[in-house]
Amino acid sequence: MIWDTLANFPLQQLLAFMAGALVLNFAPGQDVFFASACGIQNGPRAGALAGFGVGLGVVCHVVMATVGLGALVAAHPGALVAIKYAGAAYLLFLAWKSWTAGEVDPRARAASRTWNIIRRGALSNLLNPKPVLFLLAFLPQFTRPEYGPIWQQILGLGLMFTLSGMLVTMGYGLVGGFAGQVIGKRLGIVNRIAAVMFAGLALRLVWK
Repeated sequence: MIWDTLANFPLQQLLAFMAGALVLNFAPGQDVFFASACGIQNGPRAGALAGFGVGLGVVCHVVMATVGLGALVAAHPGALVAIKYAGAAYLLFLAWKSWTAGEVDPRARAASRTWNIIRRGALSNLLNPKPVLFLLAFLPQFTRPEYGPIWQQILGLGLMFTLSGMLVTMGYGLVGGFAGQVIGKRLGIVNRIAAVMFAGLALRLVWK
């Protein structure tokens, strides 16, 4: 049903949408830096899983935009502020955990729980109000009543945007993981780097 609606889009318009989506996804932002920090701290696998978790968070934002919840949240500045500060607090918590983490056997680090890493990625995105505002501004630009139900267009385009963003963010996470392996064998050094990145993301979220 959704894909039938997307099939009504002119190919040129879909290609323009995907080109714009890729440019936006490749631009370093909170999601990219978060996945990279996870990769630096716990290796390429963790970085990719964090990117996957971020993508799941974006799916939730897309669904919210589709059913109108995104617009409802965006219409209440207090809700956006609350989400922003909750996200900053979560990132600071991760920074503190990373900074105080002790020496861990590399094999234990590689065996970090999959779900825990994915959950962190999803939460970091869900507790960021910027995707709510971005999706509400970006996706409707490409919708047309003659193509089919608007909600199907929003959902379909949102899922396409999410998939490309997820793959790009997972790629950044992988690169961060390999970079972490090159930076040094001592986990304490890697943990401190990740802590600084998490703290920087928290400050960026609050002040920008």
